Amino acid sequence: MKIVIAPDSFKESLTAKQVSQAIKTGLKRVWPEAEFVCIPVADGGEGTVQALVDATGGKLVLTEVNAPLGNRVEAVYGVLGDGKTAVIEMAQASGLNLVPNQRRDPKLTSSYGTGQLVKHALDAGIRRFMIGLGGSATNDAGSGMLAALGVKFYNQNGDEFAPSGLALTELSRIDISDLDARLALCEIIVACDVDNPLCGDRGASAVFGPQKGASAEDVITLDQALYNFGLFTEQVTGHHVLSVKGSGAAGGMGAAWMAYTPAIVKSGIDMVLDTVGLAEKLVDTDIVFTGEGCIDQQTIYGKAPVGVAKLAKAFNIPVIAVAGCTGENYQAVYQHGIDAVFPCTPRAMSLPEALAEAEVNLINTAESVGRLWQLSRCY
Repeated sequence: MKIVIAPDSFKESLTAKQVSQAIKTGLKRVWPEAEFVCIPVADGGEGTVQALVDATGGKLVLTEVNAPLGNRVEAVYGVLGDGKTAVIEMAQASGLNLVPNQRRDPKLTSSYGTGQLVKHALDAGIRRFMIGLGGSATNDAGSGMLAALGVKFYNQNGDEFAPSGLALTELSRIDISDLDARLALCEIIVACDVDNPLCGDRGASAVFGPQKGASAEDVITLDQALYNFGLFTEQVTGHHVLSVKGSGAAGGMGAAWMAYTPAIVKSGIDMVLDTVGLAEKLVDTDIVFTGEGCIDQQTIYGKAPVGVAKLAKAFNIPVIAVAGCTGENYQAVYQHGIDAVFPCTPRAMSLPEALAEAEVNLINTAESVGRLWQLSRCY
């Protein structure tokens, strides 16, 4: 019997690798002789670096960068097992989690630290990048990142300035003559699961700005700033970004990658599953286990369990999902390739208790699911 285990992490408690091992431990109590293939996965957001490093036998690289408000923080990126590919989560250097609640203001934050991560990897010889855009604290269209990579921004007085969400309202000229030439030689894949344009009612400022601390007045100002960036970007690069789908991702970071680099955009889960080679590992598989911390209605929108399930269904393989908990309308996943969902909390408990007991509860739930599956095969 061959069993593939391909879950996402259980946020704040277990990495995807730890979830895989816990499910395997429970199932081995039922099928000690089975062949288990553990493949940690993610959806391109938080946890992608760790999952891909674990899945490929890669390593984590630690460096110091500028956080969104300019203070120095330590951030990590991953180098995959091939030694040639860097995986960067924007949130590591420019994430909302790096800004205290009372100081969140997308007029002031910058994505400069993300550019520092990219430059660090370039200096280490990396020429292939996988970029996750989720969780940003910024609304600067990636201009901070571009500044770290050599792009210069000037105001109406001809003075160079450090870009931010608000500062882009003064933008008058963009100079790309010093943009790091190594980027043009790179293969870059950007994980993006939103189709928001840079500007307008569905643009970065209107949709994501309030989550980052923007007031209604700020949204208007920030949208104008992104419009300025888009206009001058189109002039200097020849790439249209103002209304392109995905250009508004991560506070407009999508636009920067699209216009200034040879990046291609893919869904996060597709990028991850291609990288770990899940399709090849599904050959001759009898059952697939997947999961994430909470399975609910949102799981069908580009999340890892449904991505795994859709691929498994191409091989007509049954798919079982194990979750820390289930949420509203979790049954929606049954229309997207998952055959059964099992939450692993064994009793009413607080969130701290559930997080602390996640591993043992996951092991026990996996064993119970395995026994139920075994029983069903006997009749």
